[in-house]
Amino acid sequence: MLRIRTNKPVQFSVLRRAARVSAMVGTAALVSGAPSAAWADPPGGVAYLAANSLPVVIANLQTQIMLLLAGIATLFLVLAGVYWATAGGDPGQVDKAKAALRNALVGYGLAVLAPILLQLVQGIVGG
Repeated sequence: MLRIRTNKPVQFSVLRRAARVSAMVGTAALVSGAPSAAWADPPGGVAYLAANSLPVVIANLQTQIMLLLAGIATLFLVLAGVYWATAGGDPGQVDKAKAALRNALVGYGLAVLAPILLQLVQGIVGG
């Protein structure tokens, strides 16, 4: 039985253990609740999953990399603005803002160069 005294804070180890147990129980409930018909073979026999061709995979990869880099660069741009706005004349904080702005510009540059880099990889792989 778990007792929590009102004059002491709750120990985080007990809460972590309870969270782990509930996560395992929830996962087991989801896995066991999957309908068995979803795992049955299709009526025409075994169906094979068709893989995409190399140009399609590289195009998808290009899109995902560009989105990821642009998102991270936007985060650094926002952080640079926050650092600069809250600097209040502190040179250390202004340098921190300049570094974040530089990182944002590098991220946007990599996002722009991602198609070129992936075309280079496609040429090396031979697709």
